Amino acid sequence: MNVKNEILVRVYVVLAIVVLLALLIFGQAIRIALFEKDKWKAKEEKIHYQEGVIKGDRGNILATDGSLLATSLPFYDIHFDATVSPLTNEIFNKHVDSLGYLIAKYIDNTYTPGGYADRLKDARRNGEKYILIKKNATYLEKEAMAKFPIFNRGRYRGGFIAQRNPKRRRPFGILAHRTVGYVRDGAKPVGLEGRFNDILSGTQGEELLKFRKIRGKNGQTILIPVDDYTLIKPKSGKDIQTTIDIGLQDIAQQALLRGVQHHDAEFGTAIVMEVETGAIRAIANVGRTSDGWWERFNYAVGTPVEPGSTFKMATVLALLDDGYITPEDTIALNKGRHEFYEEEMVDASYHALEETTLQKAFEISSNVGIALLTNEAYARDKKKFYKKMKSFHLDAPTGIEIDGEIAPYIKDPENKDDDWSGTTLPWMSIGYELTITPLQLLSFYNAVANDGKMMKPYLVSDILEYGKAVKTFKPVIIDQNIAKKSAIRQVKQLLEGVVENGTAKAVNTDKYNFAGKTGTAQLNYNKIRKSGKLKYQASFAGYFPAENPKYSVMVLVNDPKQHGFYGSEVAAPIFREIADKTFASKIEMQQALNEEPASAWRTYKLPDQNVGQTREITALLDDLNFQYTHHAANAEWGIIRAKSDTLSVHSKPAGTEKVPNVLGMGIKDAMYLLENAGMKVTISGIGKIRKQSVPPGRKINGQTIHLTLG
Repeated sequence: MNVKNEILVRVYVVLAIVVLLALLIFGQAIRIALFEKDKWKAKEEKIHYQEGVIKGDRGNILATDGSLLATSLPFYDIHFDATVSPLTNEIFNKHVDSLGYLIAKYIDNTYTPGGYADRLKDARRNGEKYILIKKNATYLEKEAMAKFPIFNRGRYRGGFIAQRNPKRRRPFGILAHRTVGYVRDGAKPVGLEGRFNDILSGTQGEELLKFRKIRGKNGQTILIPVDDYTLIKPKSGKDIQTTIDIGLQDIAQQALLRGVQHHDAEFGTAIVMEVETGAIRAIANVGRTSDGWWERFNYAVGTPVEPGSTFKMATVLALLDDGYITPEDTIALNKGRHEFYEEEMVDASYHALEETTLQKAFEISSNVGIALLTNEAYARDKKKFYKKMKSFHLDAPTGIEIDGEIAPYIKDPENKDDDWSGTTLPWMSIGYELTITPLQLLSFYNAVANDGKMMKPYLVSDILEYGKAVKTFKPVIIDQNIAKKSAIRQVKQLLEGVVENGTAKAVNTDKYNFAGKTGTAQLNYNKIRKSGKLKYQASFAGYFPAENPKYSVMVLVNDPKQHGFYGSEVAAPIFREIADKTFASKIEMQQALNEEPASAWRTYKLPDQNVGQTREITALLDDLNFQYTHHAANAEWGIIRAKSDTLSVHSKPAGTEKVPNVLGMGIKDAMYLLENAGMKVTISGIGKIRKQSVPPGRKINGQTIHLTLG
């Protein structure tokens, strides 16, 4: 075979291979088009379409006056597709400089107007389909950008892409932050946001969302929405209206924050409850963080504590209700020291009292007195004491509408796991060997303030849809009478005594009456021998005004490190500040000046024996339109005399050599007259002069005269 034939053979072989491959490709295309069309269509849809959820706007959380505690605000991620086909080079080049100027001036000032226009030109030259213009743009910014040149042509003709990205905001910041709570991906739901998530969430409709898949600059896959999903308006979530009073919340939050900072404490909580309904009007929590203090945990609901002396009210109410004692009965104090099964109990402050009344013992918060009395009453029937605490509902959670409430722990003498010992009863009586949350203890105090009727604490009053209540939560009565009315009256008397004469006397006020109990609990009494450092917890629970309670308040401050640690020094002043500012801000708590009917004048008397300068007397009578006869026209001093229905003004001699008669005068005139005569004057009382120490007519020699007013 010659060389030419060999080359032809090779060419034919190559041609045959090419034709064969072409036939195979054509056959494969025919097979796909005719027989595998649905398979590859589904594949294409899986890549370019995906199931997604279009969520409705999340509902608002409102304060009792409608103020926003939490709301969802619309934000948008704005992108630009520089490759959409209707955007011709002519249109783009004509308007790109104006677009760059507007974006640089009003949206992104990191570029100059010319620099931003160059960026857009480069993007178009490079075929970029998803250029970020602004992340988290507000609704107003999005609307403004939609009117910019090129962007005003819309999604398909101008490449303007706006992806909705709503964000949750709290207009009042730290106020009720933990109570309002949050719902976050990968985190346990917290507060009202978590408990009412299903109600607050908008209707979620499954939609077939269209995306175009592109490759980003760094090789990452980017899904560009094909349609404008900001135009889809699914059903929004419902709103919830809370019982929080934003004014009281601010008062409680600021008072607590100041107190915690002043005492350099670890954390604190303050709760304000409406006595009649159980509505929570304020719930503040402040805890130490690396940056200061913040609402990092809901201590009111989720922190069980040994309350200390604030629990004594429960013990004393049990004793009163069971008839073991009255406030006037005398009890032993043993000078504030006593051993219970080789464990010594001492009173916080030395008082040297061997015995005193229950009223006095409660006012000075005697540990020994209350413990001895309790041990004597219930030592033979410990179960009776436990049942009494259960009847006060101190063993049960409140059922508040937020997750995380810790159940109280009250030892049961018949439960082996509770490790009941000989010291348990006396120590429980003063608030140790048991745990309870601040909210649970406040619920008990609130029942006492409410004359024995215990209300369920609650935070949500209504569920709203388009501003109209679709569900209302009314106050719930847990127990009509937790104790006898007589026992409730007696324990309220004891609580008022604490403020008037006892441990809270320093924060008493004459502007209104309040009642309550201080508490100081030692936190590390089991570890004191090892650490040598004492830690305390200060508390105050009470209500105001005492005679007709409107609000009950619990304040607890953990581990105060400076400026005192007793409940009377740390917690009671915070309570007082909350109460003071509540009175000042709530007009309905103020007594109107004309609330009481004006008293009628019983008698009508003409002025008589009133002494003064003649010109002032006559000017006053003329001004009052009194008819009178004038007999002292040229006299400096005069006296009014009344006879029957007739008034007359007569002269009254007032020399400078003899002591004048100043009876009936006002103090100004009398001092003028006496001091001009050379006498020294002292006074007492108020009103007109009813008595003078130096009789009239004596010679003046510079003596001192004392005037008694009345």
